[in-house]
Amino acid sequence: MTFCLKTKIIESDNIEKIDYAVILLHGYGGDGTDISMLTLNWKRFLNNTIFLCPNGHQRCSINPSGYQWFDLSIDDEKYITAEAVKAEIILNKFIEEVKKKYNILSSKIILCGFSQGCMMAINIALTNKEKFNCVVGFSGKIINKEDLERRKKNGPETLLIHGDADEVVPVSNILEAKDFLIRNNVSVNTKIIKNCGHHIPIEASSLALHFIKKNLELK
Repeated sequence: MTFCLKTKIIESDNIEKIDYAVILLHGYGGDGTDISMLTLNWKRFLNNTIFLCPNGHQRCSINPSGYQWFDLSIDDEKYITAEAVKAEIILNKFIEEVKKKYNILSSKIILCGFSQGCMMAINIALTNKEKFNCVVGFSGKIINKEDLERRKKNGPETLLIHGDADEVVPVSNILEAKDFLIRNNVSVNTKIIKNCGHHIPIEASSLALHFIKKNLELK
């Protein structure tokens, strides 16, 4: 089966069958290979897991060698929200393909994302009619609070991690996202990493791995 998005696929080191799927969404201008670096450590501890790292459906407008989930060249909230919703449609199609190929339920799927990918993971998780296992977001934010609140259908347990020195997506966004999720009855954990810019440090990767293991009830 061919996925609708070009995808880097990695299996856990110890795999007898596929029980779980971790979908990792890259940031603006990145690709599946970039975000797949997280799996180098995770695949040692998450047994019977498939890791899927799709490329965004659009070439990045400022970095043609990379991809984007939605265009940022026009600084207009309505435009960005509409473009993000288009990306949701494509990602939901991709997720349905993953579920069919590996015969797994949404409850066995973890959504992870960095920056723009984090924004998409949150949107997908909260607007989907089926509840995902959990969400891990690095250095992201809520794209449009009013729109997301209106469309919310679900609220899987969520972990948000952000660097206090993030120069691209200011750290204040994690506090706003936390407030939004709490007000909308979503269980959320947050961690601000000291002296960290717009990237995923080892500490953040380790915290995310622990959170995923806990939610999958893996020892």
